[in-house]
Amino acid sequence: MEVFVVLTFILGYVAITMEHSLKIDKLIPALLMMALCWTAIAFNIQDVTTWFNPQSAKLITGPELGNKHHLLEETLLHHFGKTAEILIFLMGAMAIVEMIDHFKGFSAIKNIIKTKRKIVLIWIISSLAFFLSSIIDNLTATIVLIAILRKIITEPKDRMWFSGFIIIAANAGGAWTPIGDVTTTMLWMANKVTTVKLYLLLGIPSLLNILVPLIIAFFLPAFKGEFKVETSTEKQPKYSSFILILGLMSIVFVPIFKTITHLPPYIGMMLSLAIFSCIAEIISHRQIKLTFGGDENAPNGQGPTLKALSKIEIPSILFFLGILMTVAAMESLGLIFAFGENVRSFIPEYTFVTLLGISSAIIDNVPLVAASIGMFTNAIDAPVWHYIAYCTGTGGSILIIGSAAGVVAMGMEKISFGWYFKNISLLALIGYISGAIFFLLNQ
Repeated sequence: MEVFVVLTFILGYVAITMEHSLKIDKLIPALLMMALCWTAIAFNIQDVTTWFNPQSAKLITGPELGNKHHLLEETLLHHFGKTAEILIFLMGAMAIVEMIDHFKGFSAIKNIIKTKRKIVLIWIISSLAFFLSSIIDNLTATIVLIAILRKIITEPKDRMWFSGFIIIAANAGGAWTPIGDVTTTMLWMANKVTTVKLYLLLGIPSLLNILVPLIIAFFLPAFKGEFKVETSTEKQPKYSSFILILGLMSIVFVPIFKTITHLPPYIGMMLSLAIFSCIAEIISHRQIKLTFGGDENAPNGQGPTLKALSKIEIPSILFFLGILMTVAAMESLGLIFAFGENVRSFIPEYTFVTLLGISSAIIDNVPLVAASIGMFTNAIDAPVWHYIAYCTGTGGSILIIGSAAGVVAMGMEKISFGWYFKNISLLALIGYISGAIFFLLNQ
């Protein structure tokens, strides 16, 4: 069964990377391998001798397994619940961004950016991605900045290059704060790292992660010259700037809500979405009516809330669901945990974590960090915990499907796996190694 699950993941992964060659949307192999892996486990659950407990992040064996069918249901429900939290959070963030776009709020930022030089713009956009992702999270920052990018650059090929740098910058920015990335949040909530130490130990390595690729960008043909700007005589709506500020504040409110209430971030996102939607509906002078259809300009037509929800990238959501739940299947069988234990017995601790970060470009970093919490017994704020946060947070940039930011950008800008691997992966790897070297030299 373990062999079948691993082979299914490998074949599904290959099918995802060959999406354009096979002419099959990436969500199909993702959902298929998820279903096949969990079906194989269900049929062979009585033969399972070891199981990874997601609650304790430890392997359980023998009598600890208890009722195996019940254990399977509990584990599946746990992983689906955690995955659903991410997906609902993502949908809420997407909806807010789409509503900001509905009111042309991003035009305000577009109007601030006066340059037409590509190299200047990539520095501005990457800086925004780095700092915005540290305040909110790398996923939302990517959504916001790609939406802004669409208002500035009309050429899709140029946007792909900029989106690649946004992915690197957003993942780097999310690694040095407890709310910027789900992996650092996990370590923070598990009392492995503290906020101040994260800032002090990972601030410069994370900055180097995007700074080095930006320096290389000076020598890349893709950033030579100027870009074409679409001239528009369209009037900027009266409330566009207000909606932009309100929308970003709504997203920033989410980590504050989590800190105050200790509730999962998706609840705060739903609260922000509800309040923001209410204000958006009032401003649009439309009656709040949750029905589709009708003339959008009519008083009772489809308002900004439903227009935004209808534009959410559902294929990206389903693809993310398939990837996360497939990895959860391998984690449940103890394959990821066993792999980590075996490798650690042969190579030094920091070398292992470095490789762990690189592997997060292939395997989702959430289960890798969950397994790491069970592997290491170091005290709170031990350097290895911060190095895990850096490596797993930024290593996902090496491949486009290695992070939530990459997956979203892949869906929004239709970036293929092959194009990203050919043009961006080496830059991301160089940035990753640069930050890692700085961190290790200061230990």
